[in-house]
Amino acid sequence: MDQDLTIGVLANRSGVSTSALRFYESEGLIHSTRTPGGQRRYHREMLRRVAFVRVAQQVGLQLDEIREAMATLPDNRTPTKRDWARLATSWRPRLDAQIALLMRTRDKLTGCIGCGCLSLQACHLFNPDDRAAATGCGPRYVLADFTPDE
Repeated sequence: MDQDLTIGVLANRSGVSTSALRFYESEGLIHSTRTPGGQRRYHREMLRRVAFVRVAQQVGLQLDEIREAMATLPDNRTPTKRDWARLATSWRPRLDAQIALLMRTRDKLTGCIGCGCLSLQACHLFNPDDRAAATGCGPRYVLADFTPDE
């Protein structure tokens, strides 16, 4: 079976639009070869790379973070399990911090988030005199690992 996929087949198999694939290619996340007629052809391993980009975007990684990580993968062969494991390990602290942020958001969103507005009755209890402002700007109780008891 031919290992090269047309852009339409790659789009169909990956669940990503052809325009997104062209964008990923322009950003250096995936690459193709060209037929004599100028049509793009993608090696089958691009399916894994596109899937990786999609998952990375879903967990909130920025395009530059994804690009930087993808640049460490070999161009001349399909990435191995070890290659992917190294990449995943390098992102673990970033993902752990994001998970912690999501948990703080879930747990504190209905109460005082330390924004400094002091408009809710509870804010006067949790953030008297806007003590949260001393730790920085914005919703300090959510964005920072800081609680009103500290």
